[in-house]
Amino acid sequence: MKFAVLVAILAEDLEEKAIDIAKEAGAGGITLLDARGISANQKKTFFGLTYEGAQSVLVCVLERKLALNVMKSLKVKLDLATNSKGVVFTLSLDHIAGIDNRQLESFEERIKDDI
Repeated sequence: MKFAVLVAILAEDLEEKAIDIAKEAGAGGITLLDARGISANQKKTFFGLTYEGAQSVLVCVLERKLALNVMKSLKVKLDLATNSKGVVFTLSLDHIAGIDNRQLESFEERIKDDI
């Protein structure tokens, strides 16, 4: 079975919606990270305070086909092609250890259902 890491870097206000979309598309466990981005555009200031938008990073280890499906769902349902509030991508995994057997069984069931 081949795996991929799905990474979604999103505006913080999209975090909960993105989690719901990812779970609905089949993602089991999701790791959340807080982040700050550095934009090519000038930073906004308000009364001398600089505002840097907060971001959330969602990371999932999934079977490759499932990772692609989750990525497509996030792209469409969060309208990432037009609103510039995030980016989603996958990375192939060559080696992995520590995945729960229940998660592997879940991946296998999804593959069987697709066949």
